[in-house]
Amino acid sequence: MRVTYWLEHAWLDTHVEPGVALTVSSSGSAGGADGRIDAVRTGVDAPPPGAVALRGLTIPGLANAHSHAFHRALRGTVQVGSGTFWTWREVMYQVASRLTPETYHALARAVYAEMALAGITAVGEFHYLHHAPGGTPYADPNAMGEALIAAAAEAGIRITLLDTAYLSSGFGAAPDQHQLRFSDGTADAWADRVSQLKGRAGDGVRIGAAIHSVRAVPADQLATVASWAAEQGAPLHVHLSEQTAENDACLAAHGRTPTQLLADHGVLGPRTTGVHNTHLTDADIALLGTSTTGTCMCPTTERDLADGIGPAVALQRAGSPLSLGSDSHAVIDLLEEARAMELNERLRSRTRGHWTAAALLRAATADGHAALGWDEAGRLEAGALADFTTIALDSVRTAGPVPRLAAETAVFAASASDVRHTVVGGRHVVRDGVHDSVPDVPLALADSIAALRG
Repeated sequence: MRVTYWLEHAWLDTHVEPGVALTVSSSGSAGGADGRIDAVRTGVDAPPPGAVALRGLTIPGLANAHSHAFHRALRGTVQVGSGTFWTWREVMYQVASRLTPETYHALARAVYAEMALAGITAVGEFHYLHHAPGGTPYADPNAMGEALIAAAAEAGIRITLLDTAYLSSGFGAAPDQHQLRFSDGTADAWADRVSQLKGRAGDGVRIGAAIHSVRAVPADQLATVASWAAEQGAPLHVHLSEQTAENDACLAAHGRTPTQLLADHGVLGPRTTGVHNTHLTDADIALLGTSTTGTCMCPTTERDLADGIGPAVALQRAGSPLSLGSDSHAVIDLLEEARAMELNERLRSRTRGHWTAAALLRAATADGHAALGWDEAGRLEAGALADFTTIALDSVRTAGPVPRLAAETAVFAASASDVRHTVVGGRHVVRDGVHDSVPDVPLALADSIAALRG
């Protein structure tokens, strides 16, 4: 099936072009079909006969490079009062303890539909909730991962399931009662289980790996996870230096920083992405940059948890590609994450203009997709996956600026509420702000979260 989309304005990586026609081939199937852009024509002043008109600014689909879907149930319950990351974590564990494959599927389907409404066409799900309470495997040891894969397909977005090794509660400490659900016991057992998911890769699905953190995977087992990812050619993600307490504990246990420990065990490299990378030394930044290890910034979560502002400017200058994630889903809005990266840096440095709007859009699109193993996505060009989203230019937030500044308007003024259309694999997943298969996303979210609160 071939479809022509007429874009009133399109961001073509370097500039905004008016009147662009995309010819797309699509199977029309759900779950992120392998639809491609066949041709891109500029200078098309009006919609061609039979074309689907997308009015506003169309950009490549947004890539949410770091998600914990079940954290969405925490929104509104953990934002008030005092405390730290560590006290927040105790509340998170309580939610995790109530999830089953069925309730997780319902929640994730609603969360991924919310992402589609926000213009997100691919998600990196950092998945560590593997087993039943107490750590007993389900009859299908990947039942929870399969629930997430099915949820993404039904919500119409692509997923990279970053199956996560989580083996200890700290340096030399066994998992606590909450973390038994997360642990496979050893990295070899983790690799055996995740290898059973390899056959799930295909249209709309990639299987990747993750090291939860240096405190959660013993140093002598880091290489096992890294080797599995390298053998599969899969992306590998890791929470890195999110908290100073983790840095201090790593120095006490190993005499080196978490970044240096990962480097020593072969974890760093171009397929690897460090998530947060907040509290780094100059030597850490150099290691990440020279190895072209990526950095995924999650500004709304990092400020929500009072983590701090990471050295994103220095990391990018050193050679670390930047991507963005919504992490704990305090909000799901990649446009907010993009501008927050710039605005946070302005507060930290008291200077302006660290990234252009185009650079921030690249982090949210092409570089985010690359971090998730979707190198063929994130661009509006022939041969790329037909994943794109349209942002209204006539809302109360976006009305006024001239169209040539539409990219700046999108990054510095628009929000997820301004997304009008989302197309994945050539298939219209969100049309005029309405999801095609989850028509009442707020109700789906409310019901699935209420089921957990019981």
